[in-house]
Amino acid sequence: MRNIMPSRNKRKNSIQFVMAIILTLATSQGRAQETTSPVESAETFAQLNIARETAGTHWQAAYDFLCAPAPSVGTPNQSPIVEPTQIFDNLFVIGRSGTVVYALQTSEGLILIDAGYRGQEESVLLPGLAALGLQPEDIKLVIVAHGHGDHYGGARYLQENYGARVALSAADWAVLDTARASEDGALTVPNEDMIVTEGESISLGNTEVLPVLIPGHTPGSIGLVFNVRDGDTKHTAALFGGTILIASRISSEGLQQYVDSVAHFSEITSNMGATVELQNHPIFDNMPAKLAALKTRQSNDEHPFVIGESAYQSYLGVIAECTNVELSRRGDL
Repeated sequence: MRNIMPSRNKRKNSIQFVMAIILTLATSQGRAQETTSPVESAETFAQLNIARETAGTHWQAAYDFLCAPAPSVGTPNQSPIVEPTQIFDNLFVIGRSGTVVYALQTSEGLILIDAGYRGQEESVLLPGLAALGLQPEDIKLVIVAHGHGDHYGGARYLQENYGARVALSAADWAVLDTARASEDGALTVPNEDMIVTEGESISLGNTEVLPVLIPGHTPGSIGLVFNVRDGDTKHTAALFGGTILIASRISSEGLQQYVDSVAHFSEITSNMGATVELQNHPIFDNMPAKLAALKTRQSNDEHPFVIGESAYQSYLGVIAECTNVELSRRGDL
């Protein structure tokens, strides 16, 4: 399937066209909003329109969150605990609604994608595994999507108590080196173990996970692509593991790098036919509705997490276009 994310030239032409149409509207709407919200430029209104069209109805929540001038993430480390759920035959989700952990079952043990929050291993992580009949002793590998504490927090605990290996990109191991240099970090940051490399599959038993470097949120954020099973049917799942939730915290250079990373991940997932969207911060991708649908799913119902190739690429498109909205607000698009 071809990559449906627009090229820079196509986007620029679209912006110019839409700007010509909405300039008067933007001016009048700006007057109306003077006392209630920031006035968007005509260029930003045009970029918002592109993002909105990319989102359609399927990704309205993603558009509303990612394109907002100052989205609120609340307190993810205190968000409600997700009901531990088997999403596919070989994939489970546990953790908190703001930041989840995935457990990928292989013929030789478990791969965790992220490790949750430090200090919540025995209150959230282990009980979640137990509720699914999974044993922490079976965790062979923890793949950390990027080097922030809400993703690697429980990794040191799993290293020390269960002998799990921990994998990050080289660039994000360097990020952790800085954190480890502090007095607290020396005791809590995982010890450097396995380095993830672009395009080199991570194998455990009958399972392979393809890592893709997606710098921007951190220097070494990674996306992951792997197969999931639903009975006799295999699907390709993709997790963009470095989503920027609050773009205003990132430099324009970082955001431009991020847009390039989204395009890179889009190309790879398009070529691989990804149809299952996963997110480690599932606060804008309709996960609660998907989990609810999964609970009542009948044998002849479609799987709620299988959204199709086009919808997956549109999801990545919304991420990219909302990032361009932020760049436009800064005058850097």
